[in-house]
Amino acid sequence: MMTSREDRIASMESMSDRQSSTPEAAERVIHNPVSGERIVIRTTAAQTDGRLLVFDLSLPPGGHVPARHAHPSQEERFTVIEGHMRFRFAGKTCAVNPGESVVVPKGQPHWFGNPGPEPSLARVEVRPALRTQEFFEANETIAQAGHFLGTRLPRLSDLAAVLLEYEREVSVPNVPAAVIRRLLAPLAWFGRRRLRER
Repeated sequence: MMTSREDRIASMESMSDRQSSTPEAAERVIHNPVSGERIVIRTTAAQTDGRLLVFDLSLPPGGHVPARHAHPSQEERFTVIEGHMRFRFAGKTCAVNPGESVVVPKGQPHWFGNPGPEPSLARVEVRPALRTQEFFEANETIAQAGHFLGTRLPRLSDLAAVLLEYEREVSVPNVPAAVIRRLLAPLAWFGRRRLRER
């Protein structure tokens, strides 16, 4: 029986196609101050010819993904290492404990968070990888770039630009992509312009 955090993390390596991690990949930490998500990249898309992205996801107590969302052509597998996570998808809510996994099929709207009093840690596998790491990095950038009307939320124009740029990786549930594009295009134009001017 494993008792240390390092042992639990090491045991997860067998779940990620045993791809070797370079020091650069293992050291890449992405933090989203809006959601509290902390992502440590373990295996990159480049290492797997785009087949897989593996990362560790930490959430503080009460931390959660910012919104219900879907991945149009990607499957996600979450395996909890420490703490607890709660998932909502397919009309159900499920609690996931250390050593347990949940698979979110492609196209399935979902939400997840940490309901516990302690931080949670999960190993996440995304197949295929697409540009998911870049999507996380873009979210980190816009979360630090400026805020909407005194809140912690990013500017709507920045968020629109990211959602349109990464529509293969993430989508708004139950709204056709063409409608999202039409609604967000004017806002996204301002967001891209602001980014170019930096």
